[in-house]
Amino acid sequence: MYSVGVIGAGQLARMMQVPAIELGIDLRVFAEADGASAALSASRVGDYTDFDQLLDFAKSVDVITFDHEHVPAELLHKLEAQGLSVRPGPAALIHAQNKLTMRKKLSELGLPQPAWLAAKTEQDVASFLSDHGPEIVVKTPIGGYDGKGVRVISEVSEVQDWLENLGKLGGELLLEQKVDFSRELAQLSARSPSGEFSTWQVVETRQAQGVCSEVISPAPNADGAKTAEIAKRISEGLGVIGVMAVELFETVAGEILVNELAMRPHNSGHFSIEGSQTSQFEQHLRAVLDLPLGSTKPTAPVAVMVNLLGVDDQNDFVSRYPKAMREFPEVSFHSYEKSARKGRKMGHLTVIGDNQESLLRNAQAARAALYGPIA
Repeated sequence: MYSVGVIGAGQLARMMQVPAIELGIDLRVFAEADGASAALSASRVGDYTDFDQLLDFAKSVDVITFDHEHVPAELLHKLEAQGLSVRPGPAALIHAQNKLTMRKKLSELGLPQPAWLAAKTEQDVASFLSDHGPEIVVKTPIGGYDGKGVRVISEVSEVQDWLENLGKLGGELLLEQKVDFSRELAQLSARSPSGEFSTWQVVETRQAQGVCSEVISPAPNADGAKTAEIAKRISEGLGVIGVMAVELFETVAGEILVNELAMRPHNSGHFSIEGSQTSQFEQHLRAVLDLPLGSTKPTAPVAVMVNLLGVDDQNDFVSRYPKAMREFPEVSFHSYEKSARKGRKMGHLTVIGDNQESLLRNAQAARAALYGPIA
């Protein structure tokens, strides 16, 4: 039996459980606390920044992989030095952990991206504002996600606190041109150690308050060949093993620019559970174990996924399932069994079929039913 260890016990590790069972893979999860989303597979609860605990866990499986990007790279290098399998490896994962490192590498590879600058001083910020204003995007290179660690500014004073605390933020800030984009896209791919590579159809992602709200597969009228080629160049250029998501801007002028990277299954790929012959979660397990990759052929012409976000600290979607299920039997329901918190990703819904507009309406209506009264 193959064994895979996942660092992190969130919903991504949770959704690896079903394909692991189906493939006969022993999936073990290193959780940070009891009661996590992937608790059913949690074989260890502890501190993944403690090398002794991490080493002991890694020795118990054939390969370790990730539910998030937060494991310090120096610890992963130490695991590799002992001959243990880490996929993706730290040399690749650092580009998802540090946005400045990513920008530098993408520039070396000649890939399309917004204008950017590493900033240490007020003058750096003022100069970039002068060149690319009236507004620019400022990011902390490490630790930001779902809109956190990101500010859109028009004055240096708006990041004065970050400039005064650079030591805690990685030593530099990332300044980026504010892109005039018409929509956001995401290209998912998978690559194995043997070099086998596959992609899913490029998707359109729609945001609400800085968090992904809806995903449409395929993205209407998108140049899938171009986005797949971008993903291939990044995956090969960085040596990525496993699933990777490339988040993209499509500008008003039709240009495609790389926004961010994730080297693990990704929210934009949840549709693939019902919408693809091989889900991103099964594909990730296949890839990190160097098993042949599965077909990513769609199961229907269109798939729509909507996220279920917490609206308060009490919201319980599961208790509202019966009403929504009666009204929308064609919708697939996914709960992450996470404690409620406003804005938190608590689950998702997927519907597949022929017509994008009607599928989106149904998915949105089913989501609204889960926010309504219990019946």
